[in-house]
Amino acid sequence: MAQMKDLRYLISGYEQGKIKIGAIASHSALDIFDGAVEEGFETVAFCQKGREKTYAKYFRAYREAYTNVVKGLVDYPYVYDRFSEMLNDIEKLQNECVVLVPNRALSSYIPLDIIEQELAIPVFGNRMMLRIEERTEEKNYYWLLEKAGIPTPEKIEKPEKIDSLVIVKLPHAKKRLERGFFTAASFEEYSEKTSILLKNGVITNEDLEKARIERYIIGPVFNLNFFYSPIAEDGTPLELLGIDWRFETSLDGHVRLPANQQLTLNEKQKYPEYTVCGHNSATLRESLLEKAFEIGERFVEVSQKYYPPGIIGPFCIQTCVDKDLNFYVYDVAPRIGGGTNVHMNLGHPYGNALWHERMSTGRRIAREIRIAVDKGMLNKVVT
Repeated sequence: MAQMKDLRYLISGYEQGKIKIGAIASHSALDIFDGAVEEGFETVAFCQKGREKTYAKYFRAYREAYTNVVKGLVDYPYVYDRFSEMLNDIEKLQNECVVLVPNRALSSYIPLDIIEQELAIPVFGNRMMLRIEERTEEKNYYWLLEKAGIPTPEKIEKPEKIDSLVIVKLPHAKKRLERGFFTAASFEEYSEKTSILLKNGVITNEDLEKARIERYIIGPVFNLNFFYSPIAEDGTPLELLGIDWRFETSLDGHVRLPANQQLTLNEKQKYPEYTVCGHNSATLRESLLEKAFEIGERFVEVSQKYYPPGIIGPFCIQTCVDKDLNFYVYDVAPRIGGGTNVHMNLGHPYGNALWHERMSTGRRIAREIRIAVDKGMLNKVVT
């Protein structure tokens, strides 16, 4: 829980006011805004100058007599020189009853300590869990997954012990919010690749020293988009809304080339990068759904034990499935996932089936806020 004395007082006032739903204008914000509009909320986009047009121009909301939205998603685009300058408008945001929905951009552009202690507006979900995404944190998502007994790719303690295909996880040297990942099947290959990637400015020695090396799981990738409701009365509080998978550059360009063509690439083209640039929708064969739900249940339980009150709202568990149909979790997002825009307006396949209407992650968030306000339980879904 954020250490702000007035948070409970604020929540009480919000329940009497006209709540707006806000998000940092990046990542999966459009899904958040679309869901908010579907549920009758006004929306606030916190934009950074130079990248605001998507929200302030192309998806600007137009309302009929200030009520029904006839076009667009964003009612109020607030534009700053830097995202973090939104902190200067806290009192204004409180007066306008803004509930902030965290996406990855929030913790990428605003320090975690400030989010936890100084961001004095209600945050949908458990703001204290955003910290687990940082691999440098002691109690990160790998730590939680181990406590929960959820399978993860085996960690290789040092490069000299590489004896089969591994993936090395570290940030990109220049694009700090992106990945500098690479694969290797031996220490010799690791040494060769690190030498070239360091020379080309893709990675740094400092990041390499802190990199995580883990066994590569050969199989398809499924991002499981879950939702946990602490105020649910009908059915299970855990919902699997939908599944997505990623397009990565330049990896996807490499795999489109025939093997003999890949061998002709020069030093700078030879090794793919893993920068996510898009997503697509997927489903699981039904015999795997129970395994997926078990992973979700275990994660909810362990989050409640070590990060009370535990996960609230959307979370994304990123998995690989091996040849024996076993899941391995390689990443966790304790907030709305990055690929949910693919389901906005159309809804998720499983979310639609469960709710018997179009139910995207963004709409499910807004629906939970609406239900919480109606029940006088907003304090149960925000921190």
